Amino acid sequence: MQEKLLTIRDVAILLGISEREVIDLAENGTIPAYKIGGVYLRFKREQVEEFRKTSAGTIKSPKVPLRYSFNERVSDFFYFNDYYILVTLIIIILLVIIFRRS
Repeated sequence: MQEKLLTIRDVAILLGISEREVIDLAENGTIPAYKIGGVYLRFKREQVEEFRKTSAGTIKSPKVPLRYSFNERVSDFFYFNDYYILVTLIIIILLVIIFRRS
């Protein structure tokens, strides 16, 4: 089974810091991060857990919500899948046009 990589939000919740702080830590190399498609930062759970153990008490922890709201989930879904949704709609429209002429 393939390991699921963590998102910026997942790491922020796990470490109890803001998403911006996670991005800053990844950019300066403090937390090992991986870019997916050259854009999206992802993290391995083991590396984040190791960072949390070694830096215990050195990170200030702002109040971060522990659960995603429904609106945040829907917003994230469309943000990360907008290309696939658009391509699917174009294919469906083209298929409708093709089969109506037949």
